[in-house]
Amino acid sequence: MRLSGKRALVTGGASGIGAATADRFATEGAAVAIADLDGAGADRQAAAIRARGGTATGLAADVGDDESVAAMVDRAWEALGGVDILVNNAAIPMPGTVETLAAGDWDRVLDLDLSSIYRCSRAAWPRFVAAGGGSILNTASVAGVIGMAGQHGYSAAKAGVVMLTRCMALDGAAYGIRVNCVCPGFVETPMAAAYFDAQDDPEASRAAARAAHPLGRMGQPAEIAAAFLYLASDEAGWITGTALVIDGGLTAGLPPG
Repeated sequence: MRLSGKRALVTGGASGIGAATADRFATEGAAVAIADLDGAGADRQAAAIRARGGTATGLAADVGDDESVAAMVDRAWEALGGVDILVNNAAIPMPGTVETLAAGDWDRVLDLDLSSIYRCSRAAWPRFVAAGGGSILNTASVAGVIGMAGQHGYSAAKAGVVMLTRCMALDGAAYGIRVNCVCPGFVETPMAAAYFDAQDDPEASRAAARAAHPLGRMGQPAEIAAAFLYLASDEAGWITGTALVIDGGLTAGLPPG
């Protein structure tokens, strides 16, 4: 198993990419702490992993709050006896332009989609230094790599995740801390479903999202989890500061014609 003996803390782990990542990590031998604002959902995911013979604990945590993050890190280290892998996955959608986004919504998406990664990484950093290393994995997005109309706050936050990943990787290298991020295209998650349902024509919006990917479909959470697994494993021991795009070809270029 590729993560045998490893211990991982996954934020936003009650559903979607976070849940799939926690599940895949556990299948590959890791003990996992699943943190989410939905504490009951985190507990359910942890219970499902334990029912299959894995090691998991659920934690209620608000990644937008310093004290909650500090408590989350303390509980994860205590429950697992340490943490080797931190997956910063918690995020929210926030469609809108500079004209239509309320100031509070702009602040909220930057806080929960970007500042939360700084917040969680800052809490874990000295522990990784003391342990002689670790792996920090961040969920970015293709929206942080290419521009997307109507996604100004979300795109700005995710672009920040890519650059924060690179900066942390440079500083972490001396301590054996590898930092990488994954940039998914549209993935079939509850967050994506909520985004589509909020559009004037949800089905047309879904169809457009599928068509935007040359492979003809949206991604599955398990496919993003597989990328996180690789980056967390010893096979990726010489990889840090990368932004791995997994998008069904969305960012490859213009289609024929």
